Order: sequence, then structure tokens, then C-alpha cells
Amino acid sequence: LRHGAAKGTMPTVNVLRDKLFELLEVEEKFDSDKLQDEWFENLCFEFGIELDDVTSEKEMKEKQMGEASGEGLSEDVIYKIEVPANRYDLLCLEGIVSSLRIFLGKDLKPEFTVNTPQPSDIIEITVKKETQQIRPFVVCAVLRNVTFDQMRYKSFIDLQDKLHTNICRQRTLVAIGTHDLDTLKPPFTYEALPPKDIKFKPLNEEKEFTGETLFPYYETKENCKLKPFLKIIDKSPVYPVIYDSSRVVCSLPPIINGDHSKIRLDTKNVFIECTATDHTKANIVLNTVVAMFSRYCSEPFSVESVRVTYEEGGARPETPAALYPQMGSVKFETEAKYINSRIGIDIKAEDMAKLLTRMSLPAKGAVPPHHPPLRSRGWLLVVARGDRNSRDS
Repeated sequence: LRHGAAKGTMPTVNVLRDKLFELLEVEEKFDSDKLQDEWFENLCFEFGIELDDVTSEKEMKEKQMGEASGEGLSEDVIYKIEVPANRYDLLCLEGIVSSLRIFLGKDLKPEFTVNTPQPSDIIEITVKKETQQIRPFVVCAVLRNVTFDQMRYKSFIDLQDKLHTNICRQRTLVAIGTHDLDTLKPPFTYEALPPKDIKFKPLNEEKEFTGETLFPYYETKENCKLKPFLKIIDKSPVYPVIYDSSRVVCSLPPIINGDHSKIRLDTKNVFIECTATDHTKANIVLNTVVAMFSRYCSEPFSVESVRVTYEEGGARPETPAALYPQMGSVKFETEAKYINSRIGIDIKAEDMAKLLTRMSLPAKGAVPPHHPPLRSRGWLLVVARGDRNSRDS
């Protein structure tokens, strides 16, 4: 593996080997790096992911730019882990560690707590009807009393980038905005305005732009990573924009956040907003970010809900909810006989339930698996269509 597995087509997550083993609390002792890597490769195979390569920051740079380019870079071992495209919960170190610890029997699936403040204290965002012209949906959440360090911060940003590439379809379906809530004044509004009427300082820029002047600037800016996303809205007569109550621009989705509310290492309260053309995927994306990083709240795995109100005359999701995130588990009932017949195996219901639980899908008895909020539901829906007249367990 160290010198070249074939490049896969699935998402790849880079994690530091030593940090990964520390968080997994691996008790095995290894006589060599090779044995350590082989142990983890076997674990990946059993779980259903793949150790694609073993490398380092220095080695990756030298492969890309030549031997001299790696001077001074870290030689700490990096695992490049390939994960299934529909396992959005495995797109960061936190998700991989959590899932593998459950698989190894070290942890149970985390239980999430959604805290809803009193009506007078709840944060609210109003969706203006004009947004139906461009990007009609939004879902939000708040993480309270978060503790970031450099590694957690980097993972937080990397997860958003990977979600944007994957389920968000290069931000066309969903765009994520994260903000330092303490720099903003709720309530918020989600609007759609002519580009000339939107003025703000974009993230990491030194001056203000209007929507009209920002896009030509990004088009000509050298090595601008935002350039591919401009086409999503550049032909629209209105651009989506989120304001706080003081008319501070939080974000111009799906392009850029405002610099005013950028996340820093000392940020404690995080406002998350996901604007979308696909409401279902927006919920999955929001739940994924919350599930991965609520572990760093002072009350681990807790999140504060946000009220989303749609203005009369505008677009509404088919299944609107006043409060987000929607983090509840869903219970599915099925029979072991049906699953065995469909897959071509012969496993007792009790053993099947244990295997499901190891895969973060808690199940008991005659296999009623609970679908957690951070997993997409496709295969369980198929399982749930079994023969309900058969009671063979």
C-alpha cells in the first residue's frame, strides 16, 4: 500500500495514523509499521472501507511537485481511507473513529439531544418568498459551547468541503454556511435580492463588494477555488443572501460566507445554515455536520434547534418542520427470514441484530433496526418491505 494502490473513485479521507490509533485506543502492540498498517487494513476490510494508501504530507507533496518540494514538510504517517459514496458520516476523522469504535465494541451509538429554547429565546430565520426564484430552502442549527483546536477546526472545514463535493453536488443542491454566532444578532432572514443591492466583505477579503462586482473579481482572481461555483447563480436576476437583524451579511450562498462571522479557533457558539434546492439532502447535510461536531460541545452530542418560518406566497418543502435539526431515529421492523432470503445467507435474528448494532444500526430481537439521524435510509427501506405475514425469527 505504501507505494501505490490504484486510485479509487470513492471519497478519500486523510487521517494521521497516530491520532487515529490514539482515538481508537488500540491496545495491540506492533513490531513494525508494516504490521500496524496490515492490522488496520484488515479492520477496514471487515468494516467495509478500504485503506487506499499509506503516505505522509512530505511524500504527497514530492509526488505532486518533485523531491525538493517536500523539504520541511511533516513525515508523520497519513492513512488515505476510501469510504462508500453514500456514507456521509465517514467523511471526517470524527465519523471514522466513532463508527470503528462502535464496530470494535468500545462504544455504543451516541444519543443526540435536541435542546429547544423557550419561544422568546429561540433563534429564528424567516425565508422570504423571493428565494423561490433561486434557492428556496434552508435548515439551521446551533452548536453551543464548542471547543475547537487546530485539528478539530481543520476537520470541521474539510468535512464541509467533502460534503460540498459529494451529496451537495458541487453546491448545486446544498451549500453549507457556518458562523460565529456571537458576532451576529438574530433573528435572521433568508432573502433573494438583485446583485447590486447586496454589499459585504467576503470571507478573507480586505474590502467590500456588491454582488455585481464580486463575481468579476473572482473570475479574474488567480487560483480562485470559488470560480467553478459562480455559474450556479450568475445568470439569475437575484442572488440568495442571509442577513442578521442588523443587516450584516452572513453568507451569499452557494458562493461565500461573510468575513464578519467567520469561525475562529476561539469560537464557542456556531450557527449552521444549509441553503438548498433539495430539502431532503439539506436535512442530511445538516444532521451530518451536527452529528460529527456536537461531540465537542460542553454537553456532548447536544444541539440547539432553530425555527424556520416560510413567508406566505413562497416555496415550501413537501414536509416542512418548524424546528431544525430533525435528529430523531426512525424504527423499521422486518424479519430475519426475509433478509436471509434476499441476501442469500442464514443468520439467526439475534445474531443479525448484533451485527446491525456493530454497524451503528441498533437492533434487538426479531430485527427492528433503528435508523440513526446521520445515516441515509436507502437500504433499510428495502429491508422494511419484507413479508410481514411471516413471523420466523
